[in-house]
Amino acid sequence: GQRDEEEEHHSLETFTFYLSEPLSKERVEAFSDGVYAIVATLLILDICEDNVPDPREVEEKFHSSLLEALSEYGPNYLAYFGSFVTIGLLWFVHHSLFLYVTKATRLMGLLNILSLSFIGGLPLAYQLTSEFAEKSHNEIEAIQVSCVITFFASIFQFAIWTTALLNERETLHPFARYGGKEHAFMFAKLALYPCVSLGAFFLTCLLSEFSTAIFHLMQIVIPFAFLALRIFVRISLTVVKAMMSLSRRKVVLLEEEEACLSPTETLS
Repeated sequence: GQRDEEEEHHSLETFTFYLSEPLSKERVEAFSDGVYAIVATLLILDICEDNVPDPREVEEKFHSSLLEALSEYGPNYLAYFGSFVTIGLLWFVHHSLFLYVTKATRLMGLLNILSLSFIGGLPLAYQLTSEFAEKSHNEIEAIQVSCVITFFASIFQFAIWTTALLNERETLHPFARYGGKEHAFMFAKLALYPCVSLGAFFLTCLLSEFSTAIFHLMQIVIPFAFLALRIFVRISLTVVKAMMSLSRRKVVLLEEEEACLSPTETLS
């Protein structure tokens, strides 16, 4: 019985050590950049193949007006730009994350692959939101699928950072560790997409009539939200530091006043 318990304990230690074994950070970044580049290329190939008006249709239906013909594909182009911005910002978050990762582990590599698997589904999300652009039940389902894909692509990025925090002295730069200069902003940046995509999913369930507007508003607002987050975090940290410095000054003043008092005054 004791031997079985010892072997089980030893196998568990081996498994945890295997997950914490180092992985080449450069190869993880190179593989990730390749996936992001391919996904972005697939998006532009899809829109060039399916959303270019036919010359005969432009001449007959739109009286040779190319702008009018292109305006008919407006929802498709909006879905394309929204999807491309989503890919670009997720790549930016990934770049910011691994900028502060000093050593990658196998568990972090596994979580990164899971995140990339959902990143690869963003062209599918684009096709769904562009094909089912009319007001229908299918449109709501297409938008919800897109929200789910974005949520899991971003939540696994957050999981990478959480895993790195568990052994932050070996895996993270001091700026991104708990209490570091960039810790609060990294938390807000990595939590933004999961929170917004989850919120958009539930809003489309409650406000089905405005599902398209909610989804595209989410895609357009998030780039400005990143800038607002940076400003908000900076202001919050400045206020916290000012309050801490004021409290320290009060403590120092009290100590100086006590030092100036005579022994009898201090006892009283």
